Amino acid sequence: MANDRAHDVVLFGATGFTGALTAEYLARNAPADTRWALAGRNRAKLEALRTKLAEINPACAELPLLHADVTDAASLRAVAAATKVVITTVGPYLQYGEPLVAACAETGTDYVDLTGEAEFVDRMYLAHDARARETGARLVHACGFDSIPHDLGVFYTVKQLSDDVPIKIDGYLRVGATFSGGTFNTALNALARMGPAARVAKQRAAQEPRPAKRKVRTPLGTPHRIPASTSWAVPLPTVDPQVIGHSAAALEQYGPDFTYRHFVAVKHLPVLAAGAVGFGALFTAAQIPPVRKALSNLRKPGDGPDAAKRAGSWFSVKFLAEGGGKRVVTQVSGGDPGYDETAKMLAESALCLAHDDLPTTSGQVTTAAAMGDALLTRLITAGLKFETLS
Repeated sequence: MANDRAHDVVLFGATGFTGALTAEYLARNAPADTRWALAGRNRAKLEALRTKLAEINPACAELPLLHADVTDAASLRAVAAATKVVITTVGPYLQYGEPLVAACAETGTDYVDLTGEAEFVDRMYLAHDARARETGARLVHACGFDSIPHDLGVFYTVKQLSDDVPIKIDGYLRVGATFSGGTFNTALNALARMGPAARVAKQRAAQEPRPAKRKVRTPLGTPHRIPASTSWAVPLPTVDPQVIGHSAAALEQYGPDFTYRHFVAVKHLPVLAAGAVGFGALFTAAQIPPVRKALSNLRKPGDGPDAAKRAGSWFSVKFLAEGGGKRVVTQVSGGDPGYDETAKMLAESALCLAHDDLPTTSGQVTTAAAMGDALLTRLITAGLKFETLS
């Protein structure tokens, strides 16, 4: 990438809830020589945020403010061409995300987002991976709670196993947190688009090269009692297994035959049953446009919990792994997953791409494939826990 760009990192969507938290994290933690800027369509809101950031770090009083609008392709291209890395928190990404991905692919600019929308990730691969490979852009989706703890957690686990034997890993998520209006609306939209998402996934599978002489599987799995635990596991059909599968396909250290299954852990069977009923009701409601719209109005995008609620939130992901007769148990854990830790992970991903010595990659890549050890080190330093339990 050219070294003569005006900025190292540009944050687009900084005036939203998660965007502002990401801006605050950068204000506190970005190296002093990082040239970063804020981008958005409302200059008054950007100026107000810059004033707030200057209270955290006086140097932020000089942050450049750039005009960018998802309906103005020229503005997005100008922003992309002016920086090494773009961070975007502007979602739902299926609705608003593609113009910026296109601009970054065209200008050879690295890109990070916090999407959990599997359909969006697949559509962006089909539309922009090839051009990004030509220009050298690294398009890295899912750089928040979706899917860094899971993707890098598996990466961390695999490093403790031999790379010449079949590897099987099960991931079990526990979480205590409140999710945003944006996350809720994204989930509603995903439930309403399961058919189109499945068709796009099939198109990608038909087009994407597969690793030679290696197998990668991410089956849904079935409910079961978690080994050496009183809790139950329920299959979790999020974007995370998809991301992990692409990391496994890209990295030979995941072995000749890799399998990953993804679950949420619940303590009691009634909770499992209630969750299944609730999911069924939400799925049914999402298929009816007027009902879906009414539900979406209950939690507006941009809404989120206050600092006190976030302080009491937490997550953990435990990985049970087996390869070549060796068993390993690891865990990734942290604080508030949907906001504070997501802002941290998103910002550190961008700083990693901007500053660190990384493997040579391009096109649509995962956090493990693009940043691997460098991002793992950054996140551990920033306070996320990656532990080997046994």
